[in-house]
Amino acid sequence: QVQLVESGGGLVQAGGSLRLSCAASGRTISRYVMGWFRQAPGKEREFVAAISWSGGSTYYTDSVKGRFTISRNNAKNTVYLQMNSLKPEDTAVYYCAADSSPSPIPSTWEDGYDYWGQGTQVTVSS
Repeated sequence: QVQLVESGGGLVQAGGSLRLSCAASGRTISRYVMGWFRQAPGKEREFVAAISWSGGSTYYTDSVKGRFTISRNNAKNTVYLQMNSLKPEDTAVYYCAADSSPSPIPSTWEDGYDYWGQGTQVTVSS
């Protein structure tokens, strides 16, 4: 079993930055694809970003490309999401997710992940 705990959320003005962290425990995540998803009020949870085992490949939803950066430190069993130029529409609960399947290719679908954190709130004021 893997436990994921997100941190780093908060309230920020539009144009500001936040860095989310996802600390894993229970097992090493060095061979897990890791992803970030978000859920805004009244909306379904959506894919934000994902990163391959080594960190060599990253994927982003179009709305965050050029503003968000996903990274990982396998030695620390931690994944990060650096969010710059934040917009009010980025307001959501952000979830970290882990895919323990043998596939090294990140998935953009919720069903591709089997471990989830509890989420951290990000609120961007205009």
